[in-house]
Amino acid sequence: MKYTMLYLLIGIIAGASVPTQAGINAKLNIYTGSPVIASIISFLAGSATLIIYGLVTRTPLPPMTAFSGAPWWIWIGGCLGAFYVASCIVIANKVGALSLVALILAGQMIASLILDHFGLIGYKVQPISFLKIAGILLIVAGIYCIRIG
Repeated sequence: MKYTMLYLLIGIIAGASVPTQAGINAKLNIYTGSPVIASIISFLAGSATLIIYGLVTRTPLPPMTAFSGAPWWIWIGGCLGAFYVASCIVIANKVGALSLVALILAGQMIASLILDHFGLIGYKVQPISFLKIAGILLIVAGIYCIRIG
């Protein structure tokens, strides 16, 4: 039970970091004059943090043979991260924190529905259902309310 609460807390903090990171990076964009440069700085800071963490915890590097037979698409996670960060930098100040997170959530829900339904990229097949679609439509309706409110 203790770990469940810890994981919930970590999830909430991670969720809170989404609009915070977008706002910080959007402000960085003002100073750099470029969403690309702001994204690079953000990724460099994140990479430095992970390198330091890896060194402190003495996390071993896997041998190169660990990647033999791996699907080609395992390497594009960072590319998607770059697109995400740069997109947030560009739109954060235009739509506001709440709308930004609502739009991100809608995209995540729609992509998750498709990934689950077809069992893509290693997810277990979980067919689309009426209730799942209804839930996403309620979220989309909520986004509309947020945008007009």
